Amino acid sequence: MNSVFTDQRSLGVTFREGKAEVLLWSPPSETVEIRLLKNDKRLPLTKTEYGYWSLTTDELQPGDFYKFLLNGETERPDPTSLAQPEGVHGASQAIDLQDFRWTDQSWNNLPLDQYVMYELHTGTFTPEGTFAAIEGKLDYLKELGVNAIEIMPVAQFPGSRNWGYDGVYPNAVQHSYGGARGLQHLVNACHEKGIAVVLDVVYNHMGPEGNYFSDFAPYFTTKYITPWGRAINFEDAWCDGVRRYFIENALMWFRDFHIDALRLDAVHAIKDFSPTHILREIKQHVDQLMAETGRQHYLIVELDLNDTRFINPLEEQGYGMDAQWIDEFHHALRVTATGDQSGYYSDFTGISHLAKAYRDAYVYDGQYSPHRNKRFGIKAEKNPGQQFVVFTQNHDQVGNRMMGERLGQLVSFEMQKLVAGAVLVSPYLPMLFMGEEYSELNPFLYFVSHTDPDLAEAVRKGRKAEFAYFHLEGEAPDPTQEETFQQSKLQWQLVEQGPHQKLFNYYRTLIALRKLHPALRHLNRRYVEAEADESRQTLILHRWYNEQHILALMNFAKEQQAVSLDRHSGQWKKILDSADSQWGNGFLAPEFVSSPSTLTLQPESFLLYTSHV
Repeated sequence: MNSVFTDQRSLGVTFREGKAEVLLWSPPSETVEIRLLKNDKRLPLTKTEYGYWSLTTDELQPGDFYKFLLNGETERPDPTSLAQPEGVHGASQAIDLQDFRWTDQSWNNLPLDQYVMYELHTGTFTPEGTFAAIEGKLDYLKELGVNAIEIMPVAQFPGSRNWGYDGVYPNAVQHSYGGARGLQHLVNACHEKGIAVVLDVVYNHMGPEGNYFSDFAPYFTTKYITPWGRAINFEDAWCDGVRRYFIENALMWFRDFHIDALRLDAVHAIKDFSPTHILREIKQHVDQLMAETGRQHYLIVELDLNDTRFINPLEEQGYGMDAQWIDEFHHALRVTATGDQSGYYSDFTGISHLAKAYRDAYVYDGQYSPHRNKRFGIKAEKNPGQQFVVFTQNHDQVGNRMMGERLGQLVSFEMQKLVAGAVLVSPYLPMLFMGEEYSELNPFLYFVSHTDPDLAEAVRKGRKAEFAYFHLEGEAPDPTQEETFQQSKLQWQLVEQGPHQKLFNYYRTLIALRKLHPALRHLNRRYVEAEADESRQTLILHRWYNEQHILALMNFAKEQQAVSLDRHSGQWKKILDSADSQWGNGFLAPEFVSSPSTLTLQPESFLLYTSHV
C-alpha cells in the first residue's frame, strides 16, 4: 500500500504542537514557496523524495490565508486546501480540523442492513441552504423514520449554486454551506439523533473552473478520456502521488469529520488497470483505520456495470465496496409505473424485469442488451441484499430530465404510494430523494454558477445535446440562472397540506413496518420470491424470515385486477393497504384472507399481508 498515514492528515497544511507542517506534491517544480497574505511573506519549501515539498513553521497559523508560488512565477491556491472562503480562484485558508469538540463518542454507526437513506442537496433542502439549516430538519427526518442522510457533494465549487459534481477542491467543504466547521457540527448533531451520515464524493473527475491541479503535478493522464475530459491519473507515470491524494481524502472524511459512509460517484469512469485497483487500495486503508479507531465505516459506489468484482470482498479478489446503487431496479420500476421506454429505459420491459430485479438484483446478468448492443452483466448470486441501494428517484433520475420533474408530477397519487411500497419492501437498502415523501411539487433542476461565460455556454449546449438523445423538444431551464436554483428548493409548507400530509404519513408507516417485521428487516435474498403477471400488470412479492411470511401485492394497472393466492398457503392478515381512507380512497381489501383464494386489487394499489406458519 502507499505510504499513507491513517491516524492523521499529512498532505497540505496541518497543525501540530503550535506549528504548521506543510506538505505539497509538485514533481515538476524547481522551487516552491508559500506566500502568507497577512504580511506578504514568502517561505521556501524544501524538496524531498518523489516530488514532495515540505516546511515546518510557526509563522502560519489557523485562520491565515495563503497561496503557493511555483518557480517564482505561478501563484495558485493549495490543491489540498481545507477552506476556500474567497472561492475557487481565491487564497486558501489554513484551518485546524482537530480543534472541533466532538460529543459523539458513544456513536458507532448502524449496521448497513438497517440503513434507510435519504438523499439531499444542501443548497435546496432548506430555504437557507446551509448545514445549520439541515440540523433544524433532523427531528422531521427522525419522525419520518430515516436513519441515514446522504449529502450530495460538498467539495468547494465555483459560486454558490451547483449540484456538487463540479468541485475542484476535494478536501475543502463548500464555504457557502458552512465550511468544515458547519459540516462537523452537522455530523455531530446527526449522531446525537441516531442518524448516520453518508457523503457523496467524486473520484472520477474534477470540475473545470478553478481546476489548477495540472500546474502542480500530473494529476491527469491523456491515456484515457472520460465524459469530463482527461482521466484522473490512477495508473500512469507519477500516479503514486495521485493515489495517495484520494486515499487521504477518503480517510479524512471518516477520521476528521466522523462521516459514516462515502458514496463514490460513477466509479465505472475511474480508469485504473493497475494490479491493485484504487478502490481496493482505498478499502485496505479504510479497514486499517477502522481497526485503529474501532469505528465502522462503509464505502458505497454508484456503478453502471453489473460487475460483482466491485462489491466482492478483498479476500475474494474483489474491490471490497460495501454496496452499490442499482439503477436497474429503478429503471424496471419506472417503466412499469409510467410506460416510458425512451433513452436508456429502452432496455426494460417493465413488470417482468421488476420481478427479476427483486430476485436477482441485476436485471441484465449475462443477457443481450439492445441498448448496449452486447451481452451485459454477470450474476450476483452470492451478494447479500444490503449490497444494493434502490430508489424510485434520485438526483440524477430527476435532475437529468429536461424539466426536472419529480415522479409525483408524472404519475397519480395512487401510483406514488405503490412505487414507494415497491422500494420499501424490497430485500435491498431503500433510499428516498428529498421531498418525495410528501410529493414535492417543485422540480429538481440542473444548476451551476460558473463565472466563465464560455464555460456557462458550454453547459447550456451540453444539456441541450443530452436531451436530444431522449428526443425531447423545447428549451431546458438555463442552468446558470439563479431562478433555476430557486425553483428547485423544497416547499416545506406542503408537508402539512392535504394529500402531501397523507403521503408523508404513508411513507412513515411503510418505513416503520419495514423496521418492525423480521421478514422485511432481514435482507436475506434466498428468502425472496417474485411473480409477475404481465397481462394483468400485477406482481406478488413473497419474503420470509424464520416463521414470519410477508406478501406484497402490487397492481400497476389502471383497473381492478384479480390475483390468485393459491401458491401461498396459510392465513394472511393485512398490515397495510394503500387504499386505506387515512391516505387513500377507502376501497379496502379484506383484513384476513386464506389460500386458496382470489383477491381483487384496486387500481394502482399496494397491499401487505403477513402470516406465521
